[in-house]
Amino acid sequence: MSEKIYTDAAHRHDFVMLFDVTDGNPNGDPDAGNLPRVDPETMHGLVTDVCLKRKVRDYVDVLKGRESNYKIYVQHRGILANEQKRAYEAVKAEAGDSPNEEARAWMCRNFFDVRMFGAVMTTGKTKDSGKKWNCGQVRGPVQLTFARSIDPIIPLDVSITRVALTNAGDTGVGSEDDEKAGSGQMGRKALLPYGLYKAHGFFTPHFAKDTGVSSEDIETFWAALINMWDIDHSASRGMMAVRGLYVFTHENSLGNAPAHALFDKVSVERKDGVTAPRKFQDYAVNVGGDLPQGVTLTRLVG
Repeated sequence: MSEKIYTDAAHRHDFVMLFDVTDGNPNGDPDAGNLPRVDPETMHGLVTDVCLKRKVRDYVDVLKGRESNYKIYVQHRGILANEQKRAYEAVKAEAGDSPNEEARAWMCRNFFDVRMFGAVMTTGKTKDSGKKWNCGQVRGPVQLTFARSIDPIIPLDVSITRVALTNAGDTGVGSEDDEKAGSGQMGRKALLPYGLYKAHGFFTPHFAKDTGVSSEDIETFWAALINMWDIDHSASRGMMAVRGLYVFTHENSLGNAPAHALFDKVSVERKDGVTAPRKFQDYAVNVGGDLPQGVTLTRLVG
């Protein structure tokens, strides 16, 4: 057993993550002009699970991407079929319609996100015969929920100006021969003044055994959750940071208590007198109550 029980792949882990954003857009909605995502009935902010996984992938790629077994399958502008073809070439298999188990195992060994999050690798045809680099499907042991803000948020859509143009005639004022623009352009920028979000996650050892997850993989995953926004700073995202990461580890691989009962032990409330939260200190985080027998709580942040 690992000395740090929260990194042991033989145990079930349920976790709660708190993160906040100040003057930024944590996850824009392309169907709403890139405004921060919201629940339209309650106006609570939302951040998708795939957004969080993207941050984890990017951090792991920077941290360990040069190592052969920590490659990232789902890359920005990547061609997934090319990676599946590499698996077939590595195990010296011929393309076909049926999944190749050796190629599937190779993908699990070499790609961190396949081992942890799973993947559907059944597509990707060859150019000549139309046969597939079929690496099958993998169900990953790590699953994340959407993150939801503690309080309703107020998305802002502010106007910005652009003083330099790409082409002289972009505004319809002046001609292409002009050396200076006749006028500038107006633009928009979406943000929210402040939001504190809570997300939940699960690690299932049964699936970890199938994909070959190690204690180092889990430790890398925790490090990614804690540090992922430190390599993702941008003007559009404002200031983002993880404010809490609480891991509930079960002695029984099937679990010693329901996940929702453990998640309820992490509560976040606005402090008295705060009507418009603008910083993390405007909230009180309470992690209390007796834990069920066989469950250990590790506070990685908070």
